Amino acid sequence: MKAATLFVKALEAEGVRWIFGVPGEENLDLVEALRESSIRLIVTRHEQAAGFMAATWGRLTGETGVALSTLGPGATNLVTAAAYAQLGAMPMLMITGQKPIRTHKQGMFQLVDVVDMMQPLTKYTRQIVSAATIPARIREAFRRSEEERPGAVHLELPEDIARDEVEDAILLPTEYARRPAPDDAALVQAAEAISNAKHPILMIGAGANRQRTAVALRAFIDKLGIPFFTTQMGKGVVDEDHHLWLGNAALSAGDFVHRAIDAADVIINAGHDVVEKPPFFMTRGRRTVIHINFSSAEVDSVYFPQIEVVGDIAHTIERLTDALSKQEHWDFKFFDKVRDAFHKQLAENADDPRFPMHPVRIVDDTRKYMPDDGVLCLDNGMYKLWYARYYKARQPNTVLLDNALATMGAGLPSAMAAKMVYPDRKVLAICGDGGFMMNAQELETAVRLKLDLVILLLHDDAFGMIRWKQADMGFADFGMEFGNPDFVKFAEAHGAHGHRPERADDFLPTLKRAYDQGGVHLIDLAIDYSDNHRVLDEEIRRLSAAV
Repeated sequence: MKAATLFVKALEAEGVRWIFGVPGEENLDLVEALRESSIRLIVTRHEQAAGFMAATWGRLTGETGVALSTLGPGATNLVTAAAYAQLGAMPMLMITGQKPIRTHKQGMFQLVDVVDMMQPLTKYTRQIVSAATIPARIREAFRRSEEERPGAVHLELPEDIARDEVEDAILLPTEYARRPAPDDAALVQAAEAISNAKHPILMIGAGANRQRTAVALRAFIDKLGIPFFTTQMGKGVVDEDHHLWLGNAALSAGDFVHRAIDAADVIINAGHDVVEKPPFFMTRGRRTVIHINFSSAEVDSVYFPQIEVVGDIAHTIERLTDALSKQEHWDFKFFDKVRDAFHKQLAENADDPRFPMHPVRIVDDTRKYMPDDGVLCLDNGMYKLWYARYYKARQPNTVLLDNALATMGAGLPSAMAAKMVYPDRKVLAICGDGGFMMNAQELETAVRLKLDLVILLLHDDAFGMIRWKQADMGFADFGMEFGNPDFVKFAEAHGAHGHRPERADDFLPTLKRAYDQGGVHLIDLAIDYSDNHRVLDEEIRRLSAAV
């Protein structure tokens, strides 16, 4: 068989069902092999979107998502997606083509050292130089991609290697592996610190966003009654409607949750990764921080835990739950005051009638409609902070946002992949006009795939988050505005349905109608960001400081 066929058979052996990408001349042999395989090729309109889709597949399933591109410009278009998966701990394999490596007659045309380019952005990158190495290279790529901490890997398949004839090769079986168990001495030290604390608190981060870990953490909280809060990428690990939830660390400082953090003498960090924007800042001597994760802590000037329990997070939490019992000297009265004040403030502006709509009203209406297992896929913009702070996630991985690379342009492709993973769930892409236009061409892909998908496009004709930062830093309002197309016509031109609510009371019925009708729908909704500074920078700080 051709080496390209062997390559595809090795992918099938790994359980690959979909490949997202834009093929090119240099991987036509691979495309032909895919045509005759059980793997479905999903052609996107840009390689970056293919990478975002593959990464989201990996994020939701724990299995490696696969993206395909040709050489040169196709491969360079995968760079942002590579960083997205690597920083966000999403298992993804990128396959790129390349010119023949033995001899070719095109000089330096489109020639980029892709392996070298991918080196700092991946866990593993190799060029296939012999067909005989294909099974081992693919097995190693998948192993590296999925083992903790997950991330991006890359294989380059040159055109002449893909065409080589190869004898039937033995495909390497996928391995059975267990994550390491935590050290007994470290568990004892952590349990003693928690037992001896007076005001312990639990933080749930991105690394805990796994089903088994979610079950273990819920049991820990319910048995011990220790209050908890979430990072942006830890939303939903434990139901945020739980009576012990203290909020989400969407802001880095000055929120109600930070009053609780400041009062804690022990912080139990389950799954925290410094790649996330810091949910709080450590200062020397203030409190004991316990790091519970698959790998040891990456020490930073704002994060230097005193106790580390390294191993499978779920297993660690289960062991701690068994070892601990409620302590009479634990005192959560101040945390209760913080929670009550936080929830009172959370309800403000939920019924605001203004149009363009207030962000809190949009978030509240979204929560009213979406089922507990409905999935929100947020692009990056000002609205992400409002949703992270105000939207109560009820289940793991139902709020997909990127607080690692925090790239614009990922919202729509991420939602498309989520709908493919969960065809029976409601999936909502939430994008700003800036981020949406970075991959707006994928509307055609969504329509072609016949997805039932709703896109909530929040438009303010500006780069809203940077505008907020600009105002907060005291600078003049400059350089943030742009023009937009007629988004309803834009959607219809791609074969989707377009909607434009004209009143705040129109949004919720429009959202319901879009899901009832099925197909791809875009809701062009004007958002009023005039309260960004007043609420996020002033009011929350003032009210939380008064607790």
